[in-house]
Amino acid sequence: MLVLLPALPFISRQTLWRTGVTAWVCAVAFLLRVIVGIRAEVRGTENIPPGPLLIVAKHQSAWETLALLPYFSDPAFILKRELMRIPIFGWFAAKTRMIPVDRSAGSSALKAMTRTARAEIAGGRQILIFPEGTRRPPGAPPEYKFGVAHLYASLGVPCLPVALNSGLFWPRRALNFRPGTIIVEFLPALPAGLPRDAFMARIEHDIEAASDRLLAEGRAALGAERGAG
Repeated sequence: MLVLLPALPFISRQTLWRTGVTAWVCAVAFLLRVIVGIRAEVRGTENIPPGPLLIVAKHQSAWETLALLPYFSDPAFILKRELMRIPIFGWFAAKTRMIPVDRSAGSSALKAMTRTARAEIAGGRQILIFPEGTRRPPGAPPEYKFGVAHLYASLGVPCLPVALNSGLFWPRRALNFRPGTIIVEFLPALPAGLPRDAFMARIEHDIEAASDRLLAEGRAALGAERGAG
């Protein structure tokens, strides 16, 4: 970010994505692999539909805030407003038109988020949201917020569920990394137009069932590595 900072007022958002953001994500992935021993396995990329899209992802770690970006042509994260106030990082987030949410503002924040997301969808972008609002420990009971159903109903585009087990290897609020392979899985997309209650039930079931399966797979791999050691 420091290297690109002098050019920030002059480069386009698309150029920033293709150069700075892509390079940043690749560098983090390289350092995780070489220094920490964390690799990634990505499944289900054939399930990613083209064009405007709502992406609803499990959130266990900082890993997915970076690693999901290269799989979409023009993604916009929905994130808490406080992140936009971080010097330098917030300037880049504003340049790439992330969508901030004031979580203390209640229903007005939901309306503002939806209005901005609809404008970005109209421009052909993909909207990425973590439906629980914050990182959850692996295996913790889910806490899906109904705002994701409101957003889905308002946007009128397909929804791509994303499951993962990243919290096993890069825990939230901690730096005790574990070497191993993070698995992320893009699940079959849901069509636009489902009733809100049906959408909420389906999205939670699909993401949680797949994430539990990936957690079991990751824990088995970690146990096998300890046994071999």
